[in-house]
Amino acid sequence: MACQERNNKILLSLVRQPGNDLCADCGTPGPDWASYTLGIFVCLNCSGIHRNLPAVSRVKSIRLDFWEDSLVEFMQERGNVVAKAIFEKHVPVFYYRPHQKDCVVLKDQWIRAKYERREFTGENIYFQRVYSSDLFDSTLWKKGRDNKQYLKRIFLLSKKDFTLRYFIKEDSKVPKAVVSMKDLNAVFQPEKIGHAHGLQISYREDENTRNLFVYHEDGQVIVSFFNSIRATRLAYLLKKHPNLQDVDLPLLSFNPIKDFQWGSNPKIEMHGHSTRMFQEHFLNQVLVDLDVCRISLLLIPQITTRCLTEGYMEKTGPTQREPFKKRWFMLCSMNRKLLYFKSPLDATDLGAVFIGTENHGYSVSESSRRSTRGGRWCWGITLEIPGRCFVFMCETQQEQREWMEAFRKVISQPMTPEDYSNEANLRRGK
Repeated sequence: MACQERNNKILLSLVRQPGNDLCADCGTPGPDWASYTLGIFVCLNCSGIHRNLPAVSRVKSIRLDFWEDSLVEFMQERGNVVAKAIFEKHVPVFYYRPHQKDCVVLKDQWIRAKYERREFTGENIYFQRVYSSDLFDSTLWKKGRDNKQYLKRIFLLSKKDFTLRYFIKEDSKVPKAVVSMKDLNAVFQPEKIGHAHGLQISYREDENTRNLFVYHEDGQVIVSFFNSIRATRLAYLLKKHPNLQDVDLPLLSFNPIKDFQWGSNPKIEMHGHSTRMFQEHFLNQVLVDLDVCRISLLLIPQITTRCLTEGYMEKTGPTQREPFKKRWFMLCSMNRKLLYFKSPLDATDLGAVFIGTENHGYSVSESSRRSTRGGRWCWGITLEIPGRCFVFMCETQQEQREWMEAFRKVISQPMTPEDYSNEANLRRGK
């Protein structure tokens, strides 16, 4: 019993060290589980994924389970930082690293890629070649534009002309659509699509936003397709910003936001050879050219991005005398647009509202007025833009607060030259 208490104290001390205090796979604070075969600390959710990989990972609770002395010693020698130096040594800069709130398929494939397929250790360059190839094709199930039926379609990504094409049949010579990487976005939407591997692809089509909803039964296939989209998008952005092309991107593993949150004077207490491995890993990261920081901070967030919030609200017309109608809204901070649709799985939006800054006449406030023109909800939001006032109604006060917070976040962001251009284009379109 005394031995077990000692080992538990050691584990609890280890998990409080910088690097170990966040889940090795998704960054969740305060992990309570550990893989004693890999030597990493993970959260409850990621531990469930590790249980599905018994050949490479075995997990225990650091608080509840019995730990042998040899396993504790291995955890002392390894830890998250040293494991990262091994299993994340060559993560492509475009490869999506999942976070706490990401869907299961992203976490599952990230964990499998690291520990089961060992894609980033440098042992197997096959996967690097696949992600970095000029052409990448995949057969996916795609929802019909005007119906709920999903049909097989062939998708082809090209870095040669920065496009995504999709074909109705394998032998089709003419694509059904050719999509530019310029305004393309992709995000996993399992709940909206109704499939654990559901992916939403959005892009500009004439004056509207076009949505494609796709999935594949194999998680590896759909996540590989998603990361290949990110690779192609990054290639486009680097073409757009030629001053950043000098850096060798395909094998970069530097992640400044994730790797440098230790404070100005971190105390790292390790044992044996792990100290040396940590020092080598840290020095390799520090020696990366400063341009990589610029790429990570400026371009990586632009590759693909989730909307700030989405959901149903009721909306009235321009005179505010029209009946309220229920619409599905999406607010994105990257392009500063509020899009609205009749339903979540609509192929094309009904309209878009550009949201600028307070200095340019944009503001948002709560509205206590109750709808008397066909609306059922009473938690109101008033959005003021130059030349028009929008009134929205939310079903609950919590939803009202979430939308208000999202609107204020966009309004507080400074506008870029591209934002001014998008604002002008949207006004001309109206």
